[in-house]
Amino acid sequence: MAPERVDVDVAGRTVSISSPTKVYFPDLGERGRKIDLVQYYASVAEIALSAVAGRPTYLQRYPDGIAGEEVYQKRLPPKAPDWLGRVTVSFPGGRKAEVLRPEHPADLVWAAQYGTITLHPWPALAADLAHPDLMRIDLDPQPGTDFADAVWVGLELLRPVLGELGLVGFPKTSGGRGIHVDVPLTTGWTFPQVRRSVLAMAREMERRVPDRVTSAWWKEERGERVFVDFNQMLPDKTIAAAYTVRAMAGAPVSTPVTWDELPSVSTMDFTIHTVPERLAATGDLQAEIHRDAAGLERALEWVSRDEANGQGETNYPPNFPKMPGEPPRVQPSKKVADHWD
Repeated sequence: MAPERVDVDVAGRTVSISSPTKVYFPDLGERGRKIDLVQYYASVAEIALSAVAGRPTYLQRYPDGIAGEEVYQKRLPPKAPDWLGRVTVSFPGGRKAEVLRPEHPADLVWAAQYGTITLHPWPALAADLAHPDLMRIDLDPQPGTDFADAVWVGLELLRPVLGELGLVGFPKTSGGRGIHVDVPLTTGWTFPQVRRSVLAMAREMERRVPDRVTSAWWKEERGERVFVDFNQMLPDKTIAAAYTVRAMAGAPVSTPVTWDELPSVSTMDFTIHTVPERLAATGDLQAEIHRDAAGLERALEWVSRDEANGQGETNYPPNFPKMPGEPPRVQPSKKVADHWD
């Protein structure tokens, strides 16, 4: 008979795992159970913690595995262990909540025990939630494009643009079809400044190769191009952390890579069964990321240039309050000319 509960030791702290043999990734069979997910996080916890430590972190949960219901959970449950790190954050509508702030490797294993597959950290530390220490650039392939298109945009457009702005990018697979690039920042930059900097970069890349990349917020305008999702750079917005698992067949893992190896990798090279061995060989490719922290002075010059050329603010996500200078939140195909201005 399968055990109902097993204990896992993580850096001196014991986490009790319920239903360890429950299948979370059906295509993996006996290699896709809850205990396999837990053991993955336990084996990489020391390194994976670096991507989320000290950050408000949301939980993308699948208590019955990826074939079951998704629960995107921000608030910590009332019966969460007292030893978990936590921080209070404000949501765009003004409400507040206590959320996970990982500080110990066992925090990640507790999250997996709670049914979490993917961890979603803020790009700002709990010590200063108003000022991101990371610019996160999400290269999101639209229908008709794929991972290879995101790789091309990252190498041929984004990396040179970052260089022109004096910034250094650290790429990782998203675990899905896209590429994430983390850019370390010096202190003091606000979320609006960072978001507009990403938008300025997206617009510049679009001007250079308009048939491969888009900055269009409305899906109907994106076409078969790679979308640079500038609205990920907002408070309360998150993307999957480095070394976190994605809720997809095969249990892929969002994994840091070098720019040089990016053309030769694929999403499914990195799974819960391959990443521990990779990390044993490579270590954490982002361990020293903040040594390359830089400012946004040049990027904000591009923002001013766009403003002068009539490319100002664009739309925020619908759960955010209407922002100064933001155009009406009406998709282009539904504009009524008589009411637009």
